[in-house]
Amino acid sequence: MMNKLTLVIPAKNESESLPEVLKELEILKINTIVVLPIEDNLTKQSIQKFNCKIIEEKNGKGYGNALRTGISEVETDYFCIFNADGSFNPIYLEQMYEALNKNDSDFIFCSRYEVNAGSDDDTFLTYIGNKIFTFLCNFFFKLNITDVLFTYVMGRSKEYKSLNLKSDDFSFCVELPIKAKLKNLKLLSLASHERSRIAGIKKVNEFKDGFLILISILKLLIFKK
Repeated sequence: MMNKLTLVIPAKNESESLPEVLKELEILKINTIVVLPIEDNLTKQSIQKFNCKIIEEKNGKGYGNALRTGISEVETDYFCIFNADGSFNPIYLEQMYEALNKNDSDFIFCSRYEVNAGSDDDTFLTYIGNKIFTFLCNFFFKLNITDVLFTYVMGRSKEYKSLNLKSDDFSFCVELPIKAKLKNLKLLSLASHERSRIAGIKKVNEFKDGFLILISILKLLIFKK
């Protein structure tokens, strides 16, 4: 199974946490792509001993841009977005893969808000914001997923590349499921638990990024492309 999957890890100033994440993943022997800003030499140096493909982020900066850059390099049937801060638990990878195939689905989204799920890293603001954006996306686009801003996502690479995503920032979180739904692709949710980050600070600015995400939802609602 794992030779059909590539993890895509966007990283920025994660020299303390990313080596621990890659060490935990070593036993699984999964293809791994790490996407770094060109200037982030410290993180790059910290992971030199690991068997992963390192790509420098080009043509802009931002979370969405890093993911688009990394996923464009995936050659396996499946990809999975994986955080560099240690908050994603790899125990869900096999469950995600099996659920995709068992249900003949295209994308599966881990969720912190299903039964028997949770988070050690969520704040009050991110919780409320996520609930609002998840409601809006489900109301307007019928996504039927429960955690739209949590990007622990696995999908079929071919289907992803047909979506022509454009977001450079955290709007990527909503652009992916919305465009997938607009193409009548099948989406699933999987209950999961988000761990505390190993080190560093959150890259998300609740107000700035929340505003950009809202604008992205409105554009997709109006233009549907």
